[in-house]
Amino acid sequence: MHAAALAEIARDDPRFADWEYFRFDVAPDRLGEALGTMRGLGFRGVNLTVPHKVLALGMVSALDPAAADAGAVNTLLADGTGWRGFNTDGYGLAAGIREDLGLSLRGAPVVLLGAGGAARGAAVECLRAGCAGLWIVNRTQSNLDALLALLAPIATGIPVHGSAHGLPPGAIVINATSAGLRPDDPAPADLAALPGIAAVYDMIYNPPRTRLLAQAKALGLPHAGGLGMLVHQGAKSLEIWTGVPAARTAPAMRAAVANALG
Repeated sequence: MHAAALAEIARDDPRFADWEYFRFDVAPDRLGEALGTMRGLGFRGVNLTVPHKVLALGMVSALDPAAADAGAVNTLLADGTGWRGFNTDGYGLAAGIREDLGLSLRGAPVVLLGAGGAARGAAVECLRAGCAGLWIVNRTQSNLDALLALLAPIATGIPVHGSAHGLPPGAIVINATSAGLRPDDPAPADLAALPGIAAVYDMIYNPPRTRLLAQAKALGLPHAGGLGMLVHQGAKSLEIWTGVPAARTAPAMRAAVANALG
């Protein structure tokens, strides 16, 4: 999807004619070495996936506020002193929900399924966007308690709950667990037990139809998978590196990744 976007913007701006996007498999214990090599070779930026998103925190010279709150970086930008760290996952989540469901996180009650790294990033975005309240559901109490403690200084008056008790109608349900990546995975929650849901967003994009989304369809609820989030977080990373607005490159990126996934 990055190749498609770069090809499109290069048609209008020859500065990007020789830009390329590469994929590298880097062992966690060699991340520092790899980032140093990339700096030496003149790389403009880097995307990171797990577990590198957390490991790289100690390898950047500066952190964007969203990355600092999320406790993870997925985008690096080369500057004069090293790497600057950003996190575009939250932007991608909000943009995906807005584009695919026509909803905004601002002013909405949100049910978040999960308490791992992906859930932390999603929770931070919900709070930064000004959601009406956050209800977090997780099977492991210790992980839930740890996430609640991390979010406490960020919430700034927005109520954060460790269950779905007292959930008002009109909530957006967001799945930030890995349940659904495999065909035999059970749904991470029973949607029928949650009152008055407005919509369901599953951050998983492949497979495109998880059991959670199948249940949402059966209940007649608006629903979407995480393809939009994937596209928009990538478009935002490209904006950080090139200055080209994410909204301009997102359509070409979405078409490319949809084609690749069949």
